[in-house]
Order: sequence, then structure tokens, then C-alpha cells
Amino acid sequence: MIIHPGFVGIDISKDFLDVFDSNVGAVRRIDNRPEAIDRLIAGWAGSEVFVLFEATGRYDKALRQAFCAAGIGFARVNPARARDFARSAGFLAKTDAIDARMLAAMAQCLRPGADGAVDPVREQLAELHKRRDELVAFRKQDRTRMAGASAHLVASLAAHIAWLDEAVQDFDRRIAALIAEQQALQNAQRLMRSVPGIGPVCAATLLALLPELGSRSPKAIAALAGLAPFNVDSGKFRGARKIHGGRRRVREALYMAAVSVTRTKSRFARTYRAMRKAGKPAKVALVAVARKLLVTLNGILREQQPFHP
Repeated sequence: MIIHPGFVGIDISKDFLDVFDSNVGAVRRIDNRPEAIDRLIAGWAGSEVFVLFEATGRYDKALRQAFCAAGIGFARVNPARARDFARSAGFLAKTDAIDARMLAAMAQCLRPGADGAVDPVREQLAELHKRRDELVAFRKQDRTRMAGASAHLVASLAAHIAWLDEAVQDFDRRIAALIAEQQALQNAQRLMRSVPGIGPVCAATLLALLPELGSRSPKAIAALAGLAPFNVDSGKFRGARKIHGGRRRVREALYMAAVSVTRTKSRFARTYRAMRKAGKPAKVALVAVARKLLVTLNGILREQQPFHP
């Protein structure tokens, strides 16, 4: 595949960046360090480039910050989607250099929209929230272990669970304090909490892990959360609609909010009861309510107006 000038693909690892620059038609490896990234950007002075790389969490943080500061357009892509493109485009072998070239080809073919500027506060909020989720998962594991634990292990597990309880509460306080320090986040949380079923944990989860909320179309925001129904049709066959992909933790938070809101007298609860009366399975109805909650929240943040029943 011929890749025209202006498209760059970068394969990211902990220590290295493999960079395919279509302007020179070759791959080079540099250190994944700020000074090496600065030299890379300096080499693009006077030319327009668009960079595509896979989302790798903390390993692409310095890269994103440097690109934002230099005004270079870039986008991150889900690694699974990149692999699907690689197979469809004939990139069957897999090395760091091949992946870098494949990402440049993907940028040329799909022309993804550029990611927004890096918000340090949102990044900090996301890091705090992800660590809180890890601690909650550890606590769940130890509570499961307690059920079948030998007597000589119970005290150790109980002590660790108590420590985890305190640690989770500490992160809750840190997340709440960070939101309180930022007027925009505080206002967004207040607007979200005006919606039935949206509690402090769900609101903080959405603020941390779905920064696009309020800036995307209803269909796009539902797809980001993995709550958009996909058709499963072929010929005369009409299969059940299914959800797929998206941000798992966001979807889980909205699902729990949906469970909560079905116990209220809100329009969301009426939707749930109507779907159940029509014969829909409980989980299908709850996913539909979660999607309605998300779309409502998206509109509320876009219009900056609280929820009106």
C-alpha cells in the first residue's frame, strides 16, 4: 500500500517508539522519553503531519502532551480496531515496525478526527479513579477468598479488607476534593446529579472516564460507552440487537444507575416497566434505560441545564 506524505504511525512500548514517517518512507526507533520526542517533533518543523497510534494508557502520556504543546494533530485508536484494519489491509505479520507502518496506512485510509487537547486535571481524575477501581477489585477478591479461607488466614484477609476499605474511602475523598477545586467539573457533577439514579460514584466515573460527554451526538456517545445497539441481520433473518465494545467501566456505572432508577417514579422507570411488560428480558430493558440515562446526561451537559422530569 502506498502511503502518501503527511501521515505518521507510531507503535508505542514502555521504552521505545517505532515511528513510520511517510515523508521519508522509513521506520526509525527512538526512546520513549520527552527529550527524544521533542527532537522528533523538531524534525517535522515546517511540514504538516497527522499521527496515529494505539491507546496504551500511561505509555503514550508524554507523547500526547508533547503533540498538544506543538499543535500536532493526532488520534489514538483502540488496539483491537487497529488489528482488524491490519488483517483487512493485508498486514498479516506483526512486528513493531510493521505496526507503525500499518497505523500510518490506517490514518490515510480512515482519516480519523483529531483528539482534543490533553486536560491535566481530567487525566489526574482518571488516574485516581482507575486506582480506586483497582482497590475495589482487590477488596472483592479478598471477600471471595474469605468464604473458603482456613482459620489461620481469616485474620490476615480481614485486616487487608479493612485496609482496602480505608484506601477506597481515601480515594473517594481525593476524587471529591479534585472535583470541588475545578468549577467546570463541579458544575458538571451538579448537573449530572440532577438526573434520577445518578449518584456521586457514577457522576465521578463519567467525569473521569468519559470526558466527551456533552460534546458528541447521542449515537456517538452511546457507541463510546458501548451502549449502542448493533443489528444482526442477514437476508430474511432479523437477529436480536446487541451491544459491543466501548468503555467497560462507564457502561458498568450506567448499568448500576439504571438498576437504581427503576425503583423511582421517573420516566426512566416507566420505560423499564413498559419494556418488561412487552416481554423484553430484564437485562435488555436495563441496557435500554442505561442508554437513555447517558443520552439525557449528554444533552444536559451540552445545554448546561439541569434535568426536568
